[in-house]
Amino acid sequence: MATDAPPPEGGTASSPAQNTAAPTAQPTTAQFVEVQESTEFGELRRTYRSFAFPLTVVFIAWYLLYVLLSNYAGDFMGTKLFGNINVALVLGLAQFLTTFLIAWFYARHASRRLDPKADIIKSRMEADA
Repeated sequence: MATDAPPPEGGTASSPAQNTAAPTAQPTTAQFVEVQESTEFGELRRTYRSFAFPLTVVFIAWYLLYVLLSNYAGDFMGTKLFGNINVALVLGLAQFLTTFLIAWFYARHASRRLDPKADIIKSRMEADA
């Protein structure tokens, strides 16, 4: 629910003496809708979606492959690679590795492609408010 009302006073950890800055103007609902309908914002969404959706599909497929192999290919997953380390353990640890790699890859993508576009939109909205 959008509103033009300022945030409520109090309820923060800072004391009134620390909060001496003048309140900043907030964009109106109409301004948010206008930005949301702009081609610039549409491009930002496309950039995000073109990265996030395919990567999400790939990761879910990779996860489901692991689950299906665990359920239906027990002999393969139980194959010992060395010592007590089997295929299931290696693929399970690879799930963690891919999760961290995806998070790193997304952070890099966001800082290079999404954040600059979002900062431009944000600064324009703050200047117009």
